[in-house]
Amino acid sequence: MFEILKRPLQRGSLAGQPALPLPPGLPFAMRERHGDVELLGEALREEVRRLFRGSLKLRHVDVGSCNGCEGELTALLNPFYDVQRFGVDIVASPRHADGLLVTGPVSRHLEQALQLTDQATPRPRLVIAIGDCACDGGFCGDSFAVMGGVASALPVDVRIPGCPPRPAEIVEGLLFALGRAGVRERAVAR
Repeated sequence: MFEILKRPLQRGSLAGQPALPLPPGLPFAMRERHGDVELLGEALREEVRRLFRGSLKLRHVDVGSCNGCEGELTALLNPFYDVQRFGVDIVASPRHADGLLVTGPVSRHLEQALQLTDQATPRPRLVIAIGDCACDGGFCGDSFAVMGGVASALPVDVRIPGCPPRPAEIVEGLLFALGRAGVRERAVAR
């Protein structure tokens, strides 16, 4: 065991050393502007507070995606975006949800799971399709194993296109979903 650890111990820690410079001509990675997310988030918080008494609970359902959209949904929960501070929570049970976030094209073997999740979600509820695959089937929409977009199995309230959509686009789509007249009527019915 000591032979395995001897070289790293002699070399020392690499964590404190500066990063290598970028090669010339290579652009820096683009990053979301912090102000855009804050503006959208504050508007989202006000709509959630007004329509849902401060808390919008969403259940995520993956019906066959490549996990690109799931990565962006996970980014919404990290400290940079932190949509929970705007009153949006991802819940584990459809029985506690105000809506469904559906990602991926509806694969034939997960259609029943989507239908059961929808049946377990209290009415009225939102159905939000996230990503190109959920909107219209995406690049695998012609496959024998796929039924197409979410609209082939459930009525969709809002579509958020992109492959995958950026977190700021998802927040903007949620804000759009809450601004729709049908959502206002549903919230009043509560």
